[in-house]
Amino acid sequence: MLIACGMQRCHQEALKKNRVMLAKQLVLKELMEHMIEKDIITTEMMEMIQAKSGSFSQNVEFLNLLPKRGPNAFSAFCEALRETKQQHLEAVILKTTSSLSHGIARLEHCYGSNLPFPASESCNSKRPRWIEPMEHSLDNGDGPPIPPVKYCTPEFYRDHRHLAYKLISEPRGLALVLSNVHFSSEKDLEYRAGGDVDCTSLEMLFKHLGYQVTVFHDQTAQEMQNALERFSKLPGHRDVDSCIVALLSHGVEGGVYGSDGKLLQLQEAFRLFDNANCPNLQNKPKMFFIQACRGDETDRGVDQRDGKEWSDSPGCEESDANKEENLKLRLPTCSDMICGYACLKGTAAMRNTKRGSWYIEALTSVFAEDSRDTHVADMLVKVNRQIKQREGYAPGTEFHRCKEMSEYCSTLCRDLYLFPGYLPGK
Repeated sequence: MLIACGMQRCHQEALKKNRVMLAKQLVLKELMEHMIEKDIITTEMMEMIQAKSGSFSQNVEFLNLLPKRGPNAFSAFCEALRETKQQHLEAVILKTTSSLSHGIARLEHCYGSNLPFPASESCNSKRPRWIEPMEHSLDNGDGPPIPPVKYCTPEFYRDHRHLAYKLISEPRGLALVLSNVHFSSEKDLEYRAGGDVDCTSLEMLFKHLGYQVTVFHDQTAQEMQNALERFSKLPGHRDVDSCIVALLSHGVEGGVYGSDGKLLQLQEAFRLFDNANCPNLQNKPKMFFIQACRGDETDRGVDQRDGKEWSDSPGCEESDANKEENLKLRLPTCSDMICGYACLKGTAAMRNTKRGSWYIEALTSVFAEDSRDTHVADMLVKVNRQIKQREGYAPGTEFHRCKEMSEYCSTLCRDLYLFPGYLPGK
């Protein structure tokens, strides 16, 4: 089942019921600086908000973003209101929150605690709690067996190596997996049931693909940052042909949570491996896989309309500039990377408590079966196809028949074949 990692339902409802009032009265300029200081929004998000014309539009943009910034966003917002002398707005919101909580308490009294909808506990244990029903498994079945990786043939390597990245080192590369399933008790982030299945599946997959794998469990945000920095600076990258990083945790758009409930910004993680900061991996493919929510919206799906699918792909023009010869070949700061995400921006990722997450299960299955003769970008398209076809099974909950859609982004410049099992001269 999906474990909520966004703002709590009662807090979302309190903001929604006071949305027009907040959009009219909120003074954002100083408040956003406090929200950056509290690690709720980034400077890029503030600039995006400030790009809107007029205070009302800026406030609306901020209110759209706030519920997606994790379980601490509401309390941080209330604190920032006090710090910017807008306590009157905080008082209205908290009054609404209290009213909503009492409404749930009355429902619980009338119908018992097994309410037929999932919700999340309030951040403050002294306040009335929203009811959290037992976690439902979205699919039937136990944990998946780890599929064996099928090896490519020497003939396939010879036919495809000319247009592909060089990937024949032993090991193929270094891989780092950071997996968080337990979170500090003072933070409202749930235990990620099934997360250990994902971690084991990826560790075995990467080893079978020929990678030297390092795994860290339940790291704080700072420990994750430190682990990524140490990994990016390993001299061993000089002698191998590629690199893999997998981050498995709760998350929001643009970040994943450490075990202490603080955010690790993904752009900061990616930056450690760019051509400027990681010269040992210049011109070598770097793969990232992110299993984390990127918001808290559940994709309800839509009914397919009969008829052919239509697509329109307008042409693009390229322009070249400053093509003088240089004494030294220059590289763009960021290149040769591909990153797979479990879900789309603003949406939640699904996880089965026994079989692990939908995305990692599909990823390990596809890579084990197809890496012998398919490059990584095409395999991630196949992962997308499997995720698209999957549907939640949790009768009586809001997650029944829910959907998910994975995606990837790429700055790869050649085909990335993993050539599993192929070793020149052996």
